[in-house]
Amino acid sequence: MSDVLARLPLSAIRVFETAARLKSFTRAAGELGMTQAAVSWQVRALEQRLDQPLFHRLPREVALTPAGERLSRAATEALSLLRATVADLVETEAGVLSITTVQSLGGLWLAPRLGGFQIAHPRVAVRLEATSQVIDLAGGGADLALRGGRGEWPGLEAHFLIPAVQTVLVAPGFLEQIGGLARPEDLLNAQRIGVAREWEEWFQAAGVRGASDRPPPSLAADAQTLEVASALAGQGAALGSPIFFARELAEGRLVMPFDVVARYTGGYWLAYPRERARVRKIAAFRDWVLAQAAADPLIARYAAMAPLNAPAASPLTRGDP
Repeated sequence: MSDVLARLPLSAIRVFETAARLKSFTRAAGELGMTQAAVSWQVRALEQRLDQPLFHRLPREVALTPAGERLSRAATEALSLLRATVADLVETEAGVLSITTVQSLGGLWLAPRLGGFQIAHPRVAVRLEATSQVIDLAGGGADLALRGGRGEWPGLEAHFLIPAVQTVLVAPGFLEQIGGLARPEDLLNAQRIGVAREWEEWFQAAGVRGASDRPPPSLAADAQTLEVASALAGQGAALGSPIFFARELAEGRLVMPFDVVARYTGGYWLAYPRERARVRKIAAFRDWVLAQAAADPLIARYAAMAPLNAPAASPLTRGDP
């Protein structure tokens, strides 16, 4: 039986896959460094060889036909695997490793440890970007991500790193100012910082009722780093991860007035495209960061806690937990 691929040039498949992914001949031309006419000619030649249309030509864009949809899925999967294999063959443990992460995890937990990775792997330059946006790893937006969620992202390999936990954090000066906190109930009348729903969950974990009937916190931000910064300035009590703020707690700049920690479903994960798992710089970082997480006693302590039955209100639903 003859090989049907023998009569289909790989260059035409590559052009088709790019046009299908971008839904535009013009944008495909830009990505491939070709003219729009050349893209159109390659697609037309492929359609003639297959004897069926792959695109509907619309005034300002193109849309895949049913046959085009089938071929697009197969072409994307095949070319992604081919790219990854070639990269694995030619790439050494060198170059730039781009990491996208949320602000709290990247700035408070990862960044202070990165020097150890760079000492162990001096030929890898790390570029760290802290953002609340979910970067498309499959599209090459970054090599890997440290992000919050459940670890369920199509096409990505995910490794659990850190549990999502929050507790009350205050500055010693704030405790003196309000005369201390004897019971969790005392926080109902104290100056609180953060999202009302998350406070209700912490009160739930502490066994305190009636939190939903109280006025909401007077200050909230889209990142716990900003909220805890306000607590450090003595402006109130904030919710934050005792894992991320371990240094401030050890130095006495923050205090946990109660040993009550709310543990949420999900957590923080290391994620990267499955087909790039063997790329050396990615594998090196994966092994290193997983070892860092395994060596952190706070991670082991809080990961063993049972999560609250309230996934929709988890702090991971915010832009930057």
